[in-house]
Amino acid sequence: MKRSDFRFLERLRVRWAEIDQQRIVFNGHYLMYFDTAITGYWRALALPYSQTLQALDGDLFVRKATLEYLGSGRLDDLLDIGIRNARIGNSSMTFEAAVFRNEELLVSGELVYVFADPQTQRSKPVPPSLREVLQAFEAGEAMVQVRLGSWNELGGHAQALRTDVFVQEQKVPAELEWDAADAQALHAVAFNRFGVPLATGRLLAHAPGVARIGRMAVTATLRGSRVGRQVLEALVHAARDRGERELVLNAQVSAAPFYSRAGFAERGPVFEEAGIPHVEMMRSL
Repeated sequence: MKRSDFRFLERLRVRWAEIDQQRIVFNGHYLMYFDTAITGYWRALALPYSQTLQALDGDLFVRKATLEYLGSGRLDDLLDIGIRNARIGNSSMTFEAAVFRNEELLVSGELVYVFADPQTQRSKPVPPSLREVLQAFEAGEAMVQVRLGSWNELGGHAQALRTDVFVQEQKVPAELEWDAADAQALHAVAFNRFGVPLATGRLLAHAPGVARIGRMAVTATLRGSRVGRQVLEALVHAARDRGERELVLNAQVSAAPFYSRAGFAERGPVFEEAGIPHVEMMRSL
């Protein structure tokens, strides 16, 4: 196995609690590494695990796990855990897993899951829709589609996402979340291959040559998976196509690094908005 064999890699750092008296990673922890990476693999598929399996009326149960040890991880090593879907049977799916330190293969493994009824644990056929997503991912296809449109076209999806993230999760008063600007804004919504909305944002005219991005929201389980970045990039491209020279936004301070990586720079002091610290950020186009 080589790193290049895997489209998905999850990076982990070896912690003190994971080494044994031989000062190497205890053998059983590699299964935990694989399980952590499987969770990341589902994020890469843009499929929130619990909601997706519930919608498919099933769940995945481990049938077999095998590991082969070739080397040892040590404290503070940065390890990349590769996961790939190798086979899909009638009711089972096999994943190959590998632990790399740089290009060195330390551990390889195989995980066999069975798709089954969550109550009886009796096997069921793998749903065709899930089979298609797994095969498409391994073929290198995109897992997310970002749509641009008006509030009439995308408002229902954007509203549900913003309600979950801002009103319910962050406790922003509902009367502050909704405004008349939604009707004039260009909205972006990212959907996975099951048509489930995952992230949203909007673009507004702010001043001559300047547009404002706002109401960026990503469902909790998909944060850090680049879904939000895809929405942001779609809005940036839309602003550029409209001939805007500059973009501005008010970022929650905790999200400022996300926007910095996308080329935005902080401008001015921190201020509060809806009880949450924010900072203005801008980017030239």
